[in-house]
Amino acid sequence: MTRKHAIMLGLIGALAVTAGCSIQRKKDRVLFDGHAFRTKAKVVDKKVSRADFTVSINGVSASLDGAREAGRYAGTRYCIENYGTSKIDWKTGPDTEQLRVVDDKMTFAGTCQRP
Repeated sequence: MTRKHAIMLGLIGALAVTAGCSIQRKKDRVLFDGHAFRTKAKVVDKKVSRADFTVSINGVSASLDGAREAGRYAGTRYCIENYGTSKIDWKTGPDTEQLRVVDDKMTFAGTCQRP
């Protein structure tokens, strides 16, 4: 086998592994109302407290109810990972009556409660 063939086989192998990973990730996604939403939970100010956080939910137009639940899920994961509890005091959250949607995105804010 020449060096050129070895490099080609290596590239094909790397491509196959990468493709397999993306298929696995799609299969393991959590769907809300039949849709996958991109969410991001992050701390407001880690110098003050990691308990206060925001969650951004993208693609709200696909399903408002699904987006609400995706945001609840992301906030719950954040609190479990950082505090070991799923208790959240939502300032603006999935049960808020009037939610603002800007550019197909909404943002929740909450505080993780101590266990």
